[in-house]
Amino acid sequence: MDKRSFLKHSSLIGLGSMLSFSAIGKMLEGPEEDTAPDPESSDEDFWANIRKGYKLKPDYINLENGYYCIQPQEILEKYMEHVREVNLQGAYYMRTVQFDNKKTAATKLAELAGCSVEELIITRNTTESLDMIISGMDWQAGDEAIMAEQDYGAMLDMFKQVGKRFGVVNKVLSLPADPKNDEEIVQLYASAITPKTKLLMVCHIVNITGQILPVRKICDMAHSKNVQVMVDGAHAIAHIKFSIADLHCDYYGASLHKWLSVPLGAGMLYVKQEHIPKVWPLFADSSKTDNDVARLNHTGTIPVATDLTISDAIDFYLKIGPERKEARLRYLQNYWTGKVHTMRHLTLFTPADHKRSCAIATVGVKGMKPADMASALLKQFKIYTVAIDNDKAAVHGCRITPNIYTTTAELDALVDALGQIRG
Repeated sequence: MDKRSFLKHSSLIGLGSMLSFSAIGKMLEGPEEDTAPDPESSDEDFWANIRKGYKLKPDYINLENGYYCIQPQEILEKYMEHVREVNLQGAYYMRTVQFDNKKTAATKLAELAGCSVEELIITRNTTESLDMIISGMDWQAGDEAIMAEQDYGAMLDMFKQVGKRFGVVNKVLSLPADPKNDEEIVQLYASAITPKTKLLMVCHIVNITGQILPVRKICDMAHSKNVQVMVDGAHAIAHIKFSIADLHCDYYGASLHKWLSVPLGAGMLYVKQEHIPKVWPLFADSSKTDNDVARLNHTGTIPVATDLTISDAIDFYLKIGPERKEARLRYLQNYWTGKVHTMRHLTLFTPADHKRSCAIATVGVKGMKPADMASALLKQFKIYTVAIDNDKAAVHGCRITPNIYTTTAELDALVDALGQIRG
């Protein structure tokens, strides 16, 4: 749909109204060729109308969507409907249709992620997903695991635990901040592999810098050396378009409360079919066979309304369009980083090559502690971010993560603030 048609449709809703999911769907309906990204990801009129679907707190500009992306109002209302329905049915729901409904949500999620539903479970977050693999492998003393300083702390901690418990040797690398090419990264991991290497962990998108890694090339290299690969995809689902099948990985974990905007408490884990019998689950379930991925998904009683909302969030994401959303997020990041990269008192920790990042970028003020920088942005300029202060990874600044409701005017306010702040 072109800009003129979009505005014509949106005018029927009323400028002061909240744009609903159904209205978005009608506006984006059209011939197959219209499923491509909007020709101009800089079309502020288009995204201003999408913004109407969100209720935003007026006290500050929220540029910390990487931790938890708020739901558009339509999805929030669907979530509340699910909460009410589960509450209405009570134990009857939990003992009868709960499991079939979760399977339906998992099937839809598997289709989005690009894998078989027989290889996917719904978890509570990325940490649960990947820690299950790290702790559930059949480790032997002297086995080696490879990871990076830039990987998420919870997973690094679990590797430390299996190191103490089973005698696993952890080899920790440091990723180049602005790699020349994919081969530089692939060879970094390759150089650490020995005959004792059992598992390699890699981020799909590095959470502290936004760098997108060449996962498939790393997986193919590792498999050529008989090493399994576990991917931390916490920030990739509904952020960039991809298919797990195309990555050639053995395990993939993600959080759905981030870029997919599912309510808090939902994640996913993909386990390649041949590995399912080899993983020890966090909680035992003798009712399932060893080849059934559901044996890894016994968690006891959980807030099932969250699982039901996964389908609604996927519908919203598909209506917006994966390519269209990715293009907009990349545009927003390039919009503000392009304006500050020449400011000498700042340091950008995200690759300069636009293909190597999307929404996430981190910027620091030289001579200023990240916590002080985050505090100044909030107190002086009403901009909320998160401080990143990682000595081992040499990343010191504030992570900026806009969402599709973010405007360029808000990013102009960020640029202005960064121009004024000094260490």
